[in-house]
Amino acid sequence: MLKKAAACLLVCGGMAFWMSCSSSTSNRYLYAAIPGSNEIVAYRQDPNAGVLTQLVGSPITAGQSVQGLAIHPSNKYLYATNAGNNNVSLFDIAPSGALNEHTPRANAGTGPTVLAVDPAGQFLYVGNPGSFDLTVFSISSTDGTLTQVGQNVPLGVSPLNMRVSPNGNFLYVTAGGNPGTVEAFSANKGTLTQLGSSPYATGNDPSGLVISPGGGFLYTANKLDSTISEFTINSDGSLTPIPGSPIGVAATGPVALLIENSGKFLYVANDQSPGLILVFSIGQNGALNLLANSQMSTGAQPSFLATDANGRFLFVGNQSTAQIQSMSINTGTGILTSVATYSIPSTPTSIVTTP
Repeated sequence: MLKKAAACLLVCGGMAFWMSCSSSTSNRYLYAAIPGSNEIVAYRQDPNAGVLTQLVGSPITAGQSVQGLAIHPSNKYLYATNAGNNNVSLFDIAPSGALNEHTPRANAGTGPTVLAVDPAGQFLYVGNPGSFDLTVFSISSTDGTLTQVGQNVPLGVSPLNMRVSPNGNFLYVTAGGNPGTVEAFSANKGTLTQLGSSPYATGNDPSGLVISPGGGFLYTANKLDSTISEFTINSDGSLTPIPGSPIGVAATGPVALLIENSGKFLYVANDQSPGLILVFSIGQNGALNLLANSQMSTGAQPSFLATDANGRFLFVGNQSTAQIQSMSINTGTGILTSVATYSIPSTPTSIVTTP
């Protein structure tokens, strides 16, 4: 997931393996999963310019068909689902950004792809499309290792995406279909109990899923009917559709969503060629309004979005063109400006950044 000049193509004399050739002292990093080559690409991220510099020694070997990535809130560990091995990898994140894998890997269900860490860093949730279920792990506070909690939780459907509420009390999982659904679970010390009013109907094939920073709203990007479903999250974790939901998107195939740190703007990646990102403002009631002149072109099939810790930059993973793009965010208006584009070895399936 590097041919551009911004990538570090020369080994710096006297520097240790995995150190960046960049002069930046930032310890913020971006990681991208590349299942086609069973690798993870690692970059140093300049927090002032949004420029990415590939680390020497990157990409590194990961599990077979590595898919989803998640970073622990402590910034010490990275977790990766390996769909081809039916397990989850744990990597230590060194101050230099280097990744060191722990073994053995933790067994999950069949074909694990999506995953999410709760905000307290105590539990890891893994979605297994091949076995139509979820695996829950407790996370060691000492070394980040995983221990399964109970048996796999049956879904009966294939999970597409997954998010934990900001308070850590609820887990939301999207599933395909026409209509698609959001499955909602209460999470009590890692034990999942489906809410009685769940599942909730969405548009067709809700590939994208995001929760607002304050935990008040949930949105799904419905790829096959080009809509976005909007929900209010109630105090008991149940969902109520916002009047007018779902709304149409003026582009083809929305697949990924991201809300910047202030919670004022939502970004939508549309799976088309050429690719396109749309920007919506978020009203006090959670309703979305498309910003005028907010369309930003990307490479073909922009499918994954991430932001930096300060919310100043947006990173896009393009599948057909095998690229990562960096864009600056105008925090006042939400408008994007292109920073740079970086070629990667193959199609990315997940992008994460360190806090």
